[in-house]
Amino acid sequence: MKLHLGLLLIVGAVVLADDGGWFTDEDKLFAQPGPCTVEVRDAADLTKKEFLSRYAFSQPVVIRGATDNSEFRNDCRKDEMLKKYGSKVIRLSSANTYSYQKADVTLKKYVEDILKPQTLEMFGNETFYWFGDNNHTEWKELFDKYIPPPYSLPGLTGAYSFGMAGAGTGVPFHFHGPGFGEVVFGRKRWFLLPPDKTPHFHPNKTTLQWLYEDYQELHPLEVPLECTINQGDIIYFPNRWWHGTLNIDTSVFISTFLG
Repeated sequence: MKLHLGLLLIVGAVVLADDGGWFTDEDKLFAQPGPCTVEVRDAADLTKKEFLSRYAFSQPVVIRGATDNSEFRNDCRKDEMLKKYGSKVIRLSSANTYSYQKADVTLKKYVEDILKPQTLEMFGNETFYWFGDNNHTEWKELFDKYIPPPYSLPGLTGAYSFGMAGAGTGVPFHFHGPGFGEVVFGRKRWFLLPPDKTPHFHPNKTTLQWLYEDYQELHPLEVPLECTINQGDIIYFPNRWWHGTLNIDTSVFISTFLG
């Protein structure tokens, strides 16, 4: 087992992930990791050439050990974020498929008053969390410390989307261009379907509600690919692939959208 220092804490004989201060009570964890049916690759064995030929245009992949973002991760710890950026205004989006509703608050207000675990009674259009809508000039100091995935698509450049969200939150199925998602702290469960398999879901229901109410009733041909990515893992999703996300814990994450 390869241990990445700074990611793991050893307590007795139990290995625990460092949560960066973004602690979630066990009794507030309404979702758990599921099986991983997405191919998982070690970056040391995945060349850029193979990435392009095998995954870039045809299927998702989880990549482990691609970068060392320990410096970036350290600045994303709860105490560091509040100390350096607590007064910054961030834009929250409703956690439904189209994310129509927006709200502007300070990071301190969001962390202390809004960043809560999701319950099954809350709908996506009633839930706000921070993902994207970043002012890249204001966040340049932090983003400059991030090392992006070492893979790319011809003619496309990356744009960062950074955020944090409470346990049980997530975005229902949607699609856009290709990109990478990385977990900085916490765990995020991904569900993915190819462009020709449109999932059935209510756009205002949360991923958590879909998991509890609809997932077990799916026909085998409708079951999506899925995988839970952990700290430092990267998931790649091709162009126009449907995907929904579910934060297992209070999570900090960054995506690189290619366009």
